[in-house]
Amino acid sequence: MTAEENLQSELDKRIVTETALAGEIASLVEPVMNELGYLLVRVIVSGRDGMTVQIMGDKAEGGFGVKDCEVISRELSPYLDSHDPIPGEYHLEVSSPGIDRPLVRMRDFLNWTGFEAKIELKQAVDGRKRFRGLIEGFENDELLMNIALEDGKEPVTLGFNKNMLASAKLVMNDELLESARKRSQSAQGQ
Repeated sequence: MTAEENLQSELDKRIVTETALAGEIASLVEPVMNELGYLLVRVIVSGRDGMTVQIMGDKAEGGFGVKDCEVISRELSPYLDSHDPIPGEYHLEVSSPGIDRPLVRMRDFLNWTGFEAKIELKQAVDGRKRFRGLIEGFENDELLMNIALEDGKEPVTLGFNKNMLASAKLVMNDELLESARKRSQSAQGQ
C-alpha cells in the first residue's frame, strides 16, 4: 500500500463506533456496504415500532439519495436475516446522514472544518463530557475544536484524541443550511 493509499484508508476508517448489539450489526453490515461502494455512518438499534435497526449510509463523494437507500436495504435485509443478529422481528430502516450529520471519520471532520459541531467524549475531561464549538481540523490524531469554555470568554482551541470520541454531529444553523444548499446545487450541476 502506498503512503497516499494508507492516508486515504486512515481518513475513511470510522473512529466513532457503536457498542453492544449495534456494534455487532455494524461489523456485519460495514463490509457488505463497502463492497457495494457505500460507507457505513452508524447503526442504531431502538425499541421503536417493536424493534428497529437504523442503518445510516453515505457515499465518499456525497450525493447519497433514496435510490441508494433502496440498494442497501435490498442487499442487507436478506443478509441480516441469514446472520440473525436480532432475535425476533425487527424493522430495517436505511437512511442518509442528513444535513446535521453525524461525524464518524477523520474525513468528515476535515470536510466540515469551520462548521459548528457537538461532541461527546467517552470520559470526562475537567468534569465535562460534552463540548460544542467550531471544527478546526485534525492534527496528530487529535480533533481540534475552537470552544468557548465560559460565556463571554474568548474561545480556545482544544484537542481531543480521536479515541476519546463517543459521538459527534454537526449543529444545524444558517451556515450549515447555506452550505448544504450550495453543495446540492453543485451536485445537480455535475
